[in-house]
Amino acid sequence: MIIGLTGSIASGKSTVATFLKERGYPVVDADQIARIVVEPGTPVLKEIESVFGAEVIQNDGSMNRAMVGKLIFNDSQKRGQLNAIIHPAIRKELIAQKEAYLVAGAPTVILDIPLLFENKLYDYVENILVVSVTPEVQMERLMKRNEFTEEEAASRIASQLPMVTKESRADAVIDNNGTVEETERQLDVILRKWRV
Repeated sequence: MIIGLTGSIASGKSTVATFLKERGYPVVDADQIARIVVEPGTPVLKEIESVFGAEVIQNDGSMNRAMVGKLIFNDSQKRGQLNAIIHPAIRKELIAQKEAYLVAGAPTVILDIPLLFENKLYDYVENILVVSVTPEVQMERLMKRNEFTEEEAASRIASQLPMVTKESRADAVIDNNGTVEETERQLDVILRKWRV
């Protein structure tokens, strides 16, 4: 079974991914892949440089994430350009890693994709597991974790689909407003129900 693990910023998805790894499930991490495809010297990074200019490349040859983030955050056209460059490479690597696990005999593979719904990747998975929190908890955790102001946190949250929308499209939802132990218990119940 291919399980899509998703949530929203500061929902606790990474915690659930860790629990899955601890239980021996192979986890393909889309965020990690997004970093790999823009490593120095990659064709993707060269294309980003040609589109956005040499100033988005740091002295060590790596991408200046902060600068790229500023360029695209409030500019949907530039964000679209960046996504058109990066997303095909991420999808290709996501599929390659998933297939490698299946060929190696893994009966279940987890695709950890933060923007699964936003990037319309639901066809890549059989079951979708959403890690959810209330907007208040999300805001509080994000401000604490990233040292954001309320305004910064709100704009990051607003850039993603609302949590309720993700919940409505999920095959199962983990309520991550409580303790870590409660989250872990919910995960185990879902895995038993799905017989994986």
